[in-house]
Amino acid sequence: MAALVAAALRDAGERPAILSRGYARRQPEDGVVVVRDAGGIRADLDRSGDEPLMLARQLDGVAVLVSSSRHLAGRLAECRLGCTVHVLDDGFQHFDLHRNADLVMIAQEDLDRPVTLPSGRLREPLDAASAADAFVLLDAADRADAGGVFRTGVPVWRARRTQAGAATTDPVAAIAGTASPGSFFAALRAHGWNVVAEVPFRDHHPYSARDVLEIADVARAQGARRIVTTEKDLVRLLPYRPFALPIEAVPLTLELDDRPSFVEWLLSVVRRPRS
Repeated sequence: MAALVAAALRDAGERPAILSRGYARRQPEDGVVVVRDAGGIRADLDRSGDEPLMLARQLDGVAVLVSSSRHLAGRLAECRLGCTVHVLDDGFQHFDLHRNADLVMIAQEDLDRPVTLPSGRLREPLDAASAADAFVLLDAADRADAGGVFRTGVPVWRARRTQAGAATTDPVAAIAGTASPGSFFAALRAHGWNVVAEVPFRDHHPYSARDVLEIADVARAQGARRIVTTEKDLVRLLPYRPFALPIEAVPLTLELDDRPSFVEWLLSVVRRPRS
């Protein structure tokens, strides 16, 4: 979603910056790390973190900055990089910055089990989302199950998560170090991939050379001809090239049911404080 928003703003003539905490960086630094500027990628995996580097690889013309202080990162983006609008991924509970709009995404699993951490996946009770300025319902999420979360007049869009790229009948091994590896494996099979081995890791797993060798051993033992993974995992695996077997990412894309009206709303958010 952050990539979709940043790309839409860029295509409309804005100069967006994605501001990230850079969670699970191996080399956290004080100050700000510029992962990408107008000239290209400026930081490696250890200094940027996997998600910022993934976004930097996807988004030409979008600045990506990492800092424990997103206020500091935003000031640098404005004053040094000429950025005109900031995008915060996972920023609904981040109160150090004033926001012109909060966009909240809700999946059916949030509605089926609206339980907060540590027992559930929510950081706040579901009714806290009523403070949002707009919503995106993911996949088959049922608006009726959300109760009074949606205020009158607040825009709501539907979106579908799909996997890009053509499936193959060749046997593949699938690896994923995400919050829900099983979802990635299930989606591959649903899109026609011939998955003969699954290798799950925890989210943001810091791959090692030994991990890469063991993954290749598992793949070969199951007769896999190549390995498929997520974009986020791929950036953590790239330092270990060349691989014993071909490894490729199967990107996850987001398709909005009414993209034109979403982009118009997004641009209205940007225009409002300037008018």
